Amino acid sequence: MYDYEDEEEDIFGTPPAVSSSVPSIDFEKELNQDQFSAVTAPDCPALVLAGAGSGKTRTLTYRVAYLLSKGVSPEAILLLTFTNKASKQMLSRVEELTGIASQRFLGGTFHHVGGQVLRLFGDSISLPRNFTILDDGDSDSLLNEIIRDLDPDFFKTKENPKAKPIKGIISFARNIMTDVNQVAKGRYPGNADLLSKIENFASFYQKIKLQRGLADYDDLLVYWLEILENNDEAATYYQNRFSHVLVDEYQDVNCLQAKIVDKIAYKHQIMAVGDDAQCIYTWRGADLDQILSFPDRHPGTKIFKIETNYRSSPEILKLANDILKSRATEGSFSKELKPSRPHQDLPLVVPTMDAYQQADFVLSKVQSLYDSGVHYDDIAILYRAHFHAMELQVELSRRGVPFVITSGMRFFEQAHVKDLVAQLRFVANPKDLTAFFRFACLLPKVGEKTAAKIIGIAEKYTLSGQCSLIEALESKEVWAKVPKDAKEDWKELVETLKNIAILTATASPAQVVEGAIGGWYQDYLRSTYENWPRREEDLESLIDFATKYENLAEMLSQLVLLSSESGDRVVRQGEHCLRLSTIHQSKGLEFQHVFVIGLSDGLFPSKRAIDGESDMEEEKRLFYVATTRAEKSLHLVFPMLSNQKGSPVRLMQSRFLKDIDDSRYDLLNVHSSFGPGRASNRGWNQYGSKNTYGGGYLGRSY
Repeated sequence: MYDYEDEEEDIFGTPPAVSSSVPSIDFEKELNQDQFSAVTAPDCPALVLAGAGSGKTRTLTYRVAYLLSKGVSPEAILLLTFTNKASKQMLSRVEELTGIASQRFLGGTFHHVGGQVLRLFGDSISLPRNFTILDDGDSDSLLNEIIRDLDPDFFKTKENPKAKPIKGIISFARNIMTDVNQVAKGRYPGNADLLSKIENFASFYQKIKLQRGLADYDDLLVYWLEILENNDEAATYYQNRFSHVLVDEYQDVNCLQAKIVDKIAYKHQIMAVGDDAQCIYTWRGADLDQILSFPDRHPGTKIFKIETNYRSSPEILKLANDILKSRATEGSFSKELKPSRPHQDLPLVVPTMDAYQQADFVLSKVQSLYDSGVHYDDIAILYRAHFHAMELQVELSRRGVPFVITSGMRFFEQAHVKDLVAQLRFVANPKDLTAFFRFACLLPKVGEKTAAKIIGIAEKYTLSGQCSLIEALESKEVWAKVPKDAKEDWKELVETLKNIAILTATASPAQVVEGAIGGWYQDYLRSTYENWPRREEDLESLIDFATKYENLAEMLSQLVLLSSESGDRVVRQGEHCLRLSTIHQSKGLEFQHVFVIGLSDGLFPSKRAIDGESDMEEEKRLFYVATTRAEKSLHLVFPMLSNQKGSPVRLMQSRFLKDIDDSRYDLLNVHSSFGPGRASNRGWNQYGSKNTYGGGYLGRSY
């Protein structure tokens, strides 16, 4: 919990009548024609569609400078961004360009500005001005406290979710401005009793926060809009306060943020800058309709398109433009990226036999680039989901190649992976108490002291030699020491451990892992994490990993080594590291050389999208984002086989590749080697993939 500090300077005070002087800038000379048109737009609603790599930040920066040159006061400009980093970077550039101190502008994230609004007008909604903002951990704890007070037995039912996923439901509902019940119904269909309880928890959660003078992150936006809609004095103040409102990354706004912006800019000029083709966060509330309907909500809107790309080669842009052309026309603006950089080789589409050959190929090409003088940090490997890169991380660690992961921890360091592996370790070696403490302490009311007592009693029970340590865990003596709230979980946990032990003696490592995934931990995962489907996918990918080993001990030894190598490694200052990232986390970044892996149907696009459970058009936008991260070379790689729960399954080449004209790329066959080979037809074969499987490299020399 932390207090939101007031600004030392009254940034909401009355703006000066005259703006500070601004150095003379030749806008037409320093900008291309598209940028110049947007920067010098007249005072009317403006929507700037800025394609990938087109200089969006430069356009916004010069727009602020242009307004200042026309006499607009710095204090009359509101700049809204999505990250503090983006805000500081933009205001710093404005200061360098104009000489006007960045502190004079009001710029920042929606939540930052919302917090300042509540300091002035929060009392009108019964929120004291000295309110305290709850961080994520504090808000989880508060909701947990409320649920236990309202329903002491709620968490004792294993099917019920814990506080964190419930808070996720409440948060999502507030950001998309719908009933909590509607969101909860989508997560837990058919459970009317649970839906009613979640709705009640949400209501009390809001009530208690106000009573205690607390606000979570969502409140900063919800209350901000409430003030603007219900407090005429506040609405008039802000509508008069800012003559110009600029919003960055407008494709990522949710309907709550869009309503706030529309309300503030009701009387004055608004410029929204974004790219509908890069809207990839609808799963966390971003609303594509807000940018698409902007002209309808703001009559007289002038649309500007910034299409000259300063990042990628002409060959990469042609491929990216094919992706844009394949989008549904009713849900997008038309756009065509125009090149400005020198020609390079065509992108390569590379079918590989499986994920292991995919990893081997990528690292061979990375080594080739490195040997030619390319630094590791000029190379990025992108993927749709974290587990798609598991084999790659294994091989990187084995070869000692330095790498960092933009999207979070390395695969084997993730909590849910370590939780599952701990169960396997304990069964393989019951003396591994570190492993026991890790999963035992996941149970309600079980800390290290309780876990130590339990395992101590079990060890004494085994001294008679009549049973194993795992069997002793279900003895009456042990059962008596298990906390009441944990008894149901304990029973299932011990059953899972016994099952793993039986499988270890009779089945393959892949079957052992599958049995562990389907046991007690599956229920724990689903009740604890809002994003449990992704975490479950991670665990299921361990089944494929396990197929490489003949016994569990060998597999566990490799896992421990991999975890140790990746976890202990510290990147030294100035060291060049290969970059691994999910495509979502790579947005806004650029690299000379990019590999997009896992481009098979079911991986990318995801199975959920193919089954109609998520938006296929968003998957296509994600593919566009991935390809436009590349400057000089782009490799699109896909495995043709996958081990799913131990059984080989043929994968089809991603349907997104089929949408691209085959003149936009060359094909490379890597079945037997990575070198040149004979040519082959470019037509589709019976597996839905290009005919590349009998030859080698198709096209120019590499």
